[in-house]
Amino acid sequence: MTRILGIDPGLRNLGWGIIDMTGSRLTHVANGVCQSLPGDLGDRLLSLHTQLTDVVRQYMPDAAAVEQTFVNKDGAGTLKLGQARGIAMLVPAQAGLKVGEYSPNTVKKTVVGVGHAAKVQVLHMVQMQLPGAVIAGPDAADALAIAICHAHHGPTGGLAAAVERARAS
Repeated sequence: MTRILGIDPGLRNLGWGIIDMTGSRLTHVANGVCQSLPGDLGDRLLSLHTQLTDVVRQYMPDAAAVEQTFVNKDGAGTLKLGQARGIAMLVPAQAGLKVGEYSPNTVKKTVVGVGHAAKVQVLHMVQMQLPGAVIAGPDAADALAIAICHAHHGPTGGLAAAVERARAS
């Protein structure tokens, strides 16, 4: 079994989702949203770091994955998102985890089948792939989608390799 932490970086709301991968089977473990506290940027980043560190300590994942950030029209907003993404990369690395990175299009294509899927489509397909999961909101759904993407494409060969190994045995 491999436990995977998916992280959807955001300065206000940092989504997280944890799944277990056993062979070719995915199981929902937990999900949620770390919300930054009001205050200056340093305090907000510290609160995200503390909350995400608590998630890693509680659920002890074996691997982590983070969505890549792209530059948009608002340079200051992009920079702040990049700083939140730094926290999303740092916390798992501090726990000794390798961190996979995936573009938003790769995540959507893996989970939904098309690279420009809407958030509602991502949520629907995450619920289909993780039946019974109660999802804490769109940021948590995106984080679970990132974890599912890592399960498919991660360094252990992903689900495709697991299915092939099962067929061979």
